[in-house]
Amino acid sequence: MPAGKLLIYLLRRDLRVADNPILNQLSNNPDHGFDFLLPLYVFPRKQIELSGFLESGAESPYPPAVSDIGKFWRCGPHRAKFLAEAVWDLKNTLEASNSGLDIRVGEHGDIVRRLIQHFKSTDTPVGAVWMTEEVSVEEIKEQDDVKEACTAAQVDFRLWADEKYFIDDRDTGLETPEELPDVFTTYRKTQEPLRQRPRTCLITSTDKLPSYPKSSSIPRQHSPFETAASLDDLIERLRRPLIYDLDTIPTLPAGTESSHPFLGGEQPAFERLVHLVKSGVMNTYSDTRNALLGTDFSTKLSAYLSFGCITARQIHEELLKLEDGSDDCYKDTAAYGEGENEGTKAVRFELLWRDYMRLCTKKFGHKLFMLSGFRQDAEYNKKWKTPNAKKAETGQDPTPDRVDVILRRFLSGMTGMGLIDAAQRELYLTGYTSNRTRQNVASFFAKHLLLDWRYGAEWYESLLIDYDVSSNWANWQYVSGVGNDPRGDARIFNPVKQAFDYDKEGSYVRAWVPEVSSLDKIENIFQPWTASAEDLEKAALSDSILVTDPLKRIEFTIERKPRSNRRPYTRGRGRGNARGGMQNQGQAQPQAVNFPTGHMAPMPPPNMVPMAGPPAMYSPVPYEASPPYAWNQPAPIQAQWGAGPPMAQPPQTWNGAQLWYGENMMASQVHMGSYRGRGAFGGRGGGPGQNGQRH
Repeated sequence: MPAGKLLIYLLRRDLRVADNPILNQLSNNPDHGFDFLLPLYVFPRKQIELSGFLESGAESPYPPAVSDIGKFWRCGPHRAKFLAEAVWDLKNTLEASNSGLDIRVGEHGDIVRRLIQHFKSTDTPVGAVWMTEEVSVEEIKEQDDVKEACTAAQVDFRLWADEKYFIDDRDTGLETPEELPDVFTTYRKTQEPLRQRPRTCLITSTDKLPSYPKSSSIPRQHSPFETAASLDDLIERLRRPLIYDLDTIPTLPAGTESSHPFLGGEQPAFERLVHLVKSGVMNTYSDTRNALLGTDFSTKLSAYLSFGCITARQIHEELLKLEDGSDDCYKDTAAYGEGENEGTKAVRFELLWRDYMRLCTKKFGHKLFMLSGFRQDAEYNKKWKTPNAKKAETGQDPTPDRVDVILRRFLSGMTGMGLIDAAQRELYLTGYTSNRTRQNVASFFAKHLLLDWRYGAEWYESLLIDYDVSSNWANWQYVSGVGNDPRGDARIFNPVKQAFDYDKEGSYVRAWVPEVSSLDKIENIFQPWTASAEDLEKAALSDSILVTDPLKRIEFTIERKPRSNRRPYTRGRGRGNARGGMQNQGQAQPQAVNFPTGHMAPMPPPNMVPMAGPPAMYSPVPYEASPPYAWNQPAPIQAQWGAGPPMAQPPQTWNGAQLWYGENMMASQVHMGSYRGRGAFGGRGGGPGQNGQRH
């Protein structure tokens, strides 16, 4: 190999060639000074479990890649597959242009240090390491580690601006992150009109990129790990350790299909985008985005955006082609050449919301993961219930053990609340659930059950294909009342009313909770305990825990003969101390929220605060209580499930509200190799409290 300088381009969430600032610079600026380019992707050991890559008989040098609070896998099987596909798609694209992609596992700083050291002894030393900036604290630590390795070796390090978002950071008018308004509506008004804001996409000529080093000059993956030989091998290694500890394992109902069957990667991302524009889906987005079933009710672009397979401004430019009538590809599409419409406008609105969540991460840093959230109201922390006895408030009611049972049933989709159970099972089985159900699940978890919202955020992180650190955590804060929702704790979703509004025929709940599908009355589908004894017996549900012990009972009836076109809902207090629907939204307009303490809190008029509801929870697949295998055993250890004795429990009182659970609950005995007995969440003392150090 002739002498020359080597550039390492370390990719993370910029898995694309098009609209890529680093590749654009290298292909369009002949004076970059590099003879060779080594694109590098590292599966990071903190964010994804790597034990599937261990050499035979080897032990992992790393602890399990589990979350801090709930000890769930940081990356579940659905996202692992999608990520593997995205990485391999980029590898294929680069190889088709006589380049390539070096794929490794471990820690970014350590791998860069090893590569610099290796190439130092060759005639192609590393001249620089470039990577794209990320703004969450864990990703910042990765950047700092790489910079430290470069500095120690006297190698140039450059951090490039992340340009996958809608409005470039340099164009927002914000001099510092602290200038970001705490209310989305305020920020949005400073950026409108949105159609004029994005920069033009960058062009990459892959045939002009520096040469890829000879494969013989690139060192092997360092021990004790080995690399995957194919895409199938990569997926299998990533998914191999991911065993989940659930008392009831959801199974895919016959005839039910995933709403997110898409492959990962830049090519599938752009194909999806063109389909959305050409088919007219973008035109109707504002009308369909709250639907629950199917592939085209929403864009399903969030996973591609999260991994940087596509950029927000690429989406914007395709919309412009439709609106301006500038591309014959879309000439047969409705609204061609007619300018921005309500659908395309709504898509841009969603893209700005993603921007805003990321800017919140820049502004608040560690607070993104703290129990008290952006608001930092320590008094508010006292409301949260936890299964961790060491973190629980003195005299917590229910006890940590009871909360453990409640949490496990929630994760399994066995709450007895139809919409919530359907969403939880869909999430577990497919890695996806709609924005509407995400909001309802988060509200039910945090504002009805009053559980520590971080367990919910970690569960979503584990399972979602489209997990994005900023969108997931900031949206969970928003709905839980500790984030930047100006209405805070006052915004509460009634999951029964929401089901009537958005699943009018019960099709979604029937699809994902098949045991209730034979019930005729729609209200029984949404809350099986409301069905008559005769109907329950007919449906073989008389002894179901969904009926005998729902975690929440909300009295909610409908009149059979409406006097107008409005659906005439009637809402009562309910034995579960129902806390009302999402206020000022939908048909019913309650005047107060019934809080668990028993007092009535008057709702503020709609014009008192900005109505800035989260337009989407782009972020968002199963539950992991403790590491599911013995560290010192290379082969995967399978979970052995067994039913223990019934745990008979009377209805519990939670701040005056009866919680119905536990009477027919079965204890689960889990044997996982030599690893046993840490309890449902890996021990009561596991995980940090409110310091937000997880990322």
